Amino acid sequence: MQYQFYKYQGAGNDFIVIDNRNGAFDLNNHSLIEFLCHRRFGIGADGLMTIEDCEGYDFKMTYFNSDGYEASMCGNGGRCIVAFAFHLGIIEDETRFMAADGEHKAVLYPDGDVDLQMIDVTDVTKHVDGYFMNTGVPHLVHFVDDLKTIDVAIEGRQLRYDARFQPAGTNVNFVKHTGSQLTVYTYERGVEAETLACGTGITASALSAALVDGKTEGEYKVTAKGGNLSVRFKKQNDGFTNIWLKGPARLVYIGTIDTDGFKPIV
Repeated sequence: MQYQFYKYQGAGNDFIVIDNRNGAFDLNNHSLIEFLCHRRFGIGADGLMTIEDCEGYDFKMTYFNSDGYEASMCGNGGRCIVAFAFHLGIIEDETRFMAADGEHKAVLYPDGDVDLQMIDVTDVTKHVDGYFMNTGVPHLVHFVDDLKTIDVAIEGRQLRYDARFQPAGTNVNFVKHTGSQLTVYTYERGVEAETLACGTGITASALSAALVDGKTEGEYKVTAKGGNLSVRFKKQNDGFTNIWLKGPARLVYIGTIDTDGFKPIV
């Protein structure tokens, strides 16, 4: 079986994207998705997305982590799939689409940046070591004085499997907070490693900083290892609304992969 794929990246968070409006790609073949995302045996990516028809919306986004299993949302992936929909001619410079966590809106700018509206955050839990919330997927935000002292792989993995967040576990963000500027390093559940950027994690980090600063609305500029993004928001009761994540979304290359004879990765 041959599939045409598109490789996109958003601030270094990279994705395989497939046009599945004809339904030819098997969304239940977790081993195949893991194989395609593998950086030695497959194409290589932090995740895989498909774009599908969806009544009442411009399209539907379905997202899988590199372990082959579906996740409810990916912020950088959402921005990249908007750029992909524009490439396919499905949308112009604005869109309204569906994802597993609900409806999203987005605006695409001439420079290639995409502004993505995230879901409202209705519940935030304060822990002794940070804030926990769901910005499409669960995130723990842990503020630190010096990111150079953090081993993201080791410390992130420990917190990812912490008993407080079982059975599903959590993504983990280590954040340096300086005024309206944040630096964020993220350990991603499902990728099981540090990624160069994480849109939902950057969103959670900005909202957590707003709680620390007592802000009811505003914007944070965020530096990740893969690039710069920004988050705008408005406080609402115990949560947040009108949350927008803005940053780059770039096509890297287009290719075809033959999956005949592929073997599940042991």
